[in-house]
Amino acid sequence: MHIAVVGAAGQSGGLVVVEALERGHEVTALARRPDAVTARHERLTMRAADVLDAGSLTGAFDRADAVISTLGIGTAKEPTEVYSKGIANVLAAAPGVPVIVISASPAGPPADHSPLARWMLVPILWRFVAGASYADMRRMEAMLADSDADWVSLRPPFLIDKPAKGRYRLDPKPNGRSLRYVDLAGALIDVIDRRDLYRSAQYISN
Repeated sequence: MHIAVVGAAGQSGGLVVVEALERGHEVTALARRPDAVTARHERLTMRAADVLDAGSLTGAFDRADAVISTLGIGTAKEPTEVYSKGIANVLAAAPGVPVIVISASPAGPPADHSPLARWMLVPILWRFVAGASYADMRRMEAMLADSDADWVSLRPPFLIDKPAKGRYRLDPKPNGRSLRYVDLAGALIDVIDRRDLYRSAQYISN
């Protein structure tokens, strides 16, 4: 399988690239600065691309069997459109190709969360941590839902940089407090073959 990884220079993207190569896949790594992608392999192709520049994506997904978007801007407090405009440009450049994206647990609908999380924890995260990112993630998921594409959105909780547990849970409702970056990378690749999850958002945790 040939996997295109958008945002390959980031922490999650770099782990996805390595995991995909270890599983024997071909990979195209897309990043604004391809030199920041540390992986090297004969099955790895580097490509400079900015998801906010639609022209830079032309032809980027011609060989791809799936696209994994690991776009992320951290704890943004200012309005952003990296997720929504970025995925809109990816969808336009990759018609008919399954797209797997990273969202976040707090970006899910309020009704998904427990009363305590809904009225206390999630509002705190929105106000003080990454409200701008969460809002744009919601717009991204709405664009995916309105498209004709096959897609899966994974909504992790707090991400931690520790060795992989080698297991994770996927559920339609929030299901845990944390997830390891390495396990998220593996899950992003795993769900490419989970057609039963296509066109859905899933909460994921260890």
